[in-house]
Amino acid sequence: MRQGLRLVVLDMDSTFIQQEVIDLLADHAGVGDAVAAITQRSMKGELDFKDSLKERVALLKGLPATIFEEVRSEISLSVGAREMVEKLHDEGHKVAIVSGGFNNVIAPLLESEGLDFFRANTLEVSEGTLTGKTIGDVIDREAKASYLRELAGLLEIPLSATVAVGDGANDLGMMEISGLSIAFNAKPIVQERAQKTINNGDLYEVVRLMGIS
Repeated sequence: MRQGLRLVVLDMDSTFIQQEVIDLLADHAGVGDAVAAITQRSMKGELDFKDSLKERVALLKGLPATIFEEVRSEISLSVGAREMVEKLHDEGHKVAIVSGGFNNVIAPLLESEGLDFFRANTLEVSEGTLTGKTIGDVIDREAKASYLRELAGLLEIPLSATVAVGDGANDLGMMEISGLSIAFNAKPIVQERAQKTINNGDLYEVVRLMGIS
C-alpha cells in the first residue's frame, strides 16, 4: 500500500449520522422511552453493550421488515460527513464505519456514500418480521477495536496511521489503539480519554485535526 496512506474509522450513530438508528426503530415500535433509557446507560458505560443491545432489540420484536427502508429515509448525515469522506478520498485515504447499529438499515446508505469498509450488527428477520434477536457476533467495544486492527492489517499500515472517531463508551477500545483518537460530540468519559475533541458538530473538522490542509 502506498506510503502515507491513512485509515479513518468512525462510529455511525450520533457520529457519522445525527440519529441513533435503534431509537428510530423503537419509536416505530412504540417503545422509544424504554430503549432510550437503556441506550443512555450503555453509552455512559454503566451497562455492558451486548446486554443492552439484547434488551433493546428484544423490544423491537414484531416490527415489519419494511421498517428498514422507512427508517433509512429518516436518517441525516452529520454536518460535514460527506465532505470529509470526499476530501479523505481525494487525499488517497480510506474511510470505514463500524457500528453497534444495524446493517439492515445502514448498508445501502453507506454504499451510496462511498464508504470503503463498514461493519455492523444484523437484525434477524423471519417471515417478514423482526424476531427480536440479532444474527452473528455483536459489534461491541472489543469488536470495534478488532475491526480497526483488521483493516489496518488488510491495508498493510501501522496502527499509528489510523484515526478513530466516536462518541460513546463502546468506541473507547478502537480509540485506545488508534494513532489519533477524536471524540465527536461525545460523552464526558470519551472526551477525557480522546486525544482531540470536536464539539461543534462538524465532522469535516476530522480532516483539519489530521493535519490535512
